[in-house]
Amino acid sequence: MTGRIVLAATPIGNLGDASARLRELLAEADVIAAEDTRTARRLCAGLGVTPTGRVVAHHEHNEAASTQGLLDQVRGGATVAVVSDAGMPTVSDPGYRLVAAAVSAGLPVTCAPGPSAVTTALALSGLPTDRFAFDGFVPRKDGERRRWLTSLLTEARTVVAFESPQRLADALAVVVEVLGAERPVCVARELTKLHEEVVRGTAAEVHAWAAERHAGEGIRGEIVLVIGPASPHAASAGGATEADAVAEVGVLVHSGTRLKEAVATVAAAHGLRSRTLYQAVLAARG
Repeated sequence: MTGRIVLAATPIGNLGDASARLRELLAEADVIAAEDTRTARRLCAGLGVTPTGRVVAHHEHNEAASTQGLLDQVRGGATVAVVSDAGMPTVSDPGYRLVAAAVSAGLPVTCAPGPSAVTTALALSGLPTDRFAFDGFVPRKDGERRRWLTSLLTEARTVVAFESPQRLADALAVVVEVLGAERPVCVARELTKLHEEVVRGTAAEVHAWAAERHAGEGIRGEIVLVIGPASPHAASAGGATEADAVAEVGVLVHSGTRLKEAVATVAAAHGLRSRTLYQAVLAARG
């Protein structure tokens, strides 16, 4: 008899958000594939659940190696519950490779839905929720971060991303520089936890808050950054004149991006022809 894989969402901070189905899975699953086995055992203890199955590690460093063994368990009839440290597995957490391999092999995969930092931050942001994109973690390197933000110049959707508390102030400074001081932004910190904090405003206002906190008591905890969509005019008109686009290319090149790559990034963001923009950049340099 074939078993199944169950992607089980875990609380992102408040144990009260654990569903009855999650408790049942943790108690009865044949295998609990956990991002961190210690965290999974603490979760079980906090929920008053005693697992009857094995708790095994399934994380980014062993996912490729452990996937086949978990699939063999499913083929043998086992129920494998996949849990991350917090929130929904596979969303910037381990599990994608396992799901893809199970689907390819024709094995059953289902989900026990629950908390997600992405949708929680989006709902609290006060920004449009009818269309949104999740971009994982904000790039660490300055050049990559600028290229990512440049691609959002004409983005008509709200964009959600994770960020480190130590890098938040610097990231918001670049948001102001690339997307403009008036772009609407929200920072959601420690969602569902005792010290939950949601800061909303323009990019300049939220950056000022982050810079002050960073210089003072510091910023701690899990951070979700929500960036509002471009203004309707920017989204429909391409968002910049040729002179603006040339200047944006200059910013990317100054941060270490190769000229052709910078031109391609900015041209795509504004709906311009790369060749035309490249010639304009050369003319400006001349």
